[in-house]
Amino acid sequence: MNKLVKLMALSLIMYFNTSAKDYIIMSPNKKNMIKISVDKKISWSVFRNNQSLIANSPMSMSLGNGQKLGASPEVLKTEMKKIDRIITAIVPVRNKYIPEVYNEIIMMMKGNYSLEFRAYNDGVAYRFVTAFGKQFIDIKDEEVTFNFSNDCQVYLPKEDNPELQSHYEAEFQPLNLKDISSKTYGYLPLYISSPTGVKMVVTESDLEDYPNLFLFGTGNNILKGKFPKVILKSKIKDNSDRNEEVVEKADYHAKTMGNRTFPWRAIVIGSSDKELLESELVYKLAKPNVLKETAWIKPGKVAWDWWNDNNIYGVNFKSGINTDTYKYYIDFASDYGLEYIILDEGWSRTTTDLMEPNPQLDLQELVRYATRKKVGVILWALWKPLDQNMEGILDQYVKWGIKGVKVDFMARADQYMVNFYKRVAEATARHKLLLDLHGAYKPVGLNRQYPNVVNYEGVKGMEQNKWEASVTPVHNTTLPFTRMVAGPMDFTPGAMLNSNKDEFHINFHSPMSRGTRAHQAAMYVVYDSPLQMLCDNPSNYRAEPIYTRYISRFPTVWDKTIALEGKIGEYVVVARKKGKSWYLGGMTDWTARTFQVPLDFLDKGKYKIEILKDGINVDKHAADYRITVSNVNSGEVLSLDMAAGGGYTAILTLAN
Repeated sequence: MNKLVKLMALSLIMYFNTSAKDYIIMSPNKKNMIKISVDKKISWSVFRNNQSLIANSPMSMSLGNGQKLGASPEVLKTEMKKIDRIITAIVPVRNKYIPEVYNEIIMMMKGNYSLEFRAYNDGVAYRFVTAFGKQFIDIKDEEVTFNFSNDCQVYLPKEDNPELQSHYEAEFQPLNLKDISSKTYGYLPLYISSPTGVKMVVTESDLEDYPNLFLFGTGNNILKGKFPKVILKSKIKDNSDRNEEVVEKADYHAKTMGNRTFPWRAIVIGSSDKELLESELVYKLAKPNVLKETAWIKPGKVAWDWWNDNNIYGVNFKSGINTDTYKYYIDFASDYGLEYIILDEGWSRTTTDLMEPNPQLDLQELVRYATRKKVGVILWALWKPLDQNMEGILDQYVKWGIKGVKVDFMARADQYMVNFYKRVAEATARHKLLLDLHGAYKPVGLNRQYPNVVNYEGVKGMEQNKWEASVTPVHNTTLPFTRMVAGPMDFTPGAMLNSNKDEFHINFHSPMSRGTRAHQAAMYVVYDSPLQMLCDNPSNYRAEPIYTRYISRFPTVWDKTIALEGKIGEYVVVARKKGKSWYLGGMTDWTARTFQVPLDFLDKGKYKIEILKDGINVDKHAADYRITVSNVNSGEVLSLDMAAGGGYTAILTLAN
């Protein structure tokens, strides 16, 4: 059957099974279905295996000129598409080759706008498209509603800022929909579990020249969207270099071009939690790569200074933000095959002068030394000073030989900040610099359009162990099913001081993790992170060279990802492939667990398997681990056991 016949057949299926004002589109595997109803309003409903997930949920967009898209709608014509192709990822976060398979309906409406709906095997999405010419339009409001068919469980990253600004570092708290009041809201991505066990993650993609979406409760099964308004005037708070307050804001949330596509409102859908681990819906919905040259983009592992407070020891110099200390980091990175070091806050003379190094640092000598050792240097930068002199600062970094920039403390989600992300992504790409976005909102696909955007924070990560105790194994096994569904996250694993459940204590200068050493090691397989940190003190790593050599072997990008086990807040087990080798990673909450894992995903042959698992005395000493080496064959069953708060990793290489 040729493509034209297939398209006609699909169109016939749609119309013969719908009424005059209803349109139906199904995913290629027939599991996910969207019904679009056109009456006094436009609304959509979402089904999984004929089970209602989202009941009629209206959508509209109110413009500054009084026009309301979606009110009294009239469909002029529709167009159906059936897409089946492969995306080759420039920076493969989960998979190098990503199947892009979906059915789409485009509805051209009276009033110079249209709506696009897509049904994928792993989710659904819609967006507005306008055709008002080249003039600017004000978006006063966009009606985004999710009317869930039942009272579902939600993992809410709760916020309370009245301006809808956020560091995106909240804890995901399990609640029922009906318990979320109209004054309570959270940011995306938002995990939802239906009473029948269908798993959903609500998020957005292709966010350009438009603010982030936040969802408010209603005290029932409905979540409603709101957006931060355009900031007309803001000021830095007294005695701060980064904390802003809004002085004046507009009555609209975007002023934008009349001809454009708007962000995708997306729902990742799976029959189980583990299916969420394989979805790349946000990436698929994003704009394709725009960079002509990408060979210079090199993901990798990073020796990081800030978390361990430069607290190195056993050396003959005073540790701190100085040349000798960072040469020590460079030597460590070189000895263990790490591609980069970061000079975090403190490397510059002041946090607002990003072109003048700290007088204790000979930056050019450090870059020369690092280059000789084949280690790249990445610099930290506050976003606002960078925004004020982006070209000048980036030009200087290139002259110094810097390889990337970690931009920090945006903590905003409005239209201006979204545009800043794109400007800095484009500018760093033009200067052939990697970009790591911290103090950032969640990934929305910018890393596909600009693959030099190698990581995002936007997560309650390891750094918070320096001042609180909430980053637990429960939290760590929640993140893969919530925040990580949107894209890569700079959680910064690698703690060498580890604690069991009741042993943790706060120490800013020598911080520790909650959970076992093997739990930390597993993050290098489980967590998506093309620019992956080794957060701890190089002196601690050097004291345990066998362990450090082991974790330094993990890739940061992958050819293939397979979810093996998963339940939010309890456990996660994944397999990853890079080249001819496979890697296993498992993490558990405070409950010890054992899984029987069939190795049927392996290519045929005998493999050498190097396992790092919790040690026999890990209940007394959380850093206790054991490494074993043996052989296995494809198809064998591997017993994967983890202690309370524990983890498991394995490196499988084809045996000679």
